[in-house]
Amino acid sequence: METNIQKTDGKIIATLVGELNTAAAVEVEQALQPLYEAKGEEIVIECEGLEYISSSGLRILLGILKNALANGGSVVMRHVNDDIKNVFKLTGFISLFKFED
Repeated sequence: METNIQKTDGKIIATLVGELNTAAAVEVEQALQPLYEAKGEEIVIECEGLEYISSSGLRILLGILKNALANGGSVVMRHVNDDIKNVFKLTGFISLFKFED
């Protein structure tokens, strides 16, 4: 699993590539720690290269969303493929997140 964080045009963009499964969750959560600390910023989670997400991965994203909203920010999920979007639908998370193509 690869993660990358960069600031562009006033947004924090986190790129996820690979499988966000239970085995990768601890490492990914550590890599995404700056997103938990963002204050009042728009966070974009770029998912074009994300192939799979487990419940552990959903928990990480939910934690980032809760912190962002509590600190006056927002989270946008970008380029989520249909399989992963279906996981969001099945878990009810689809209504919590904003999605962009």
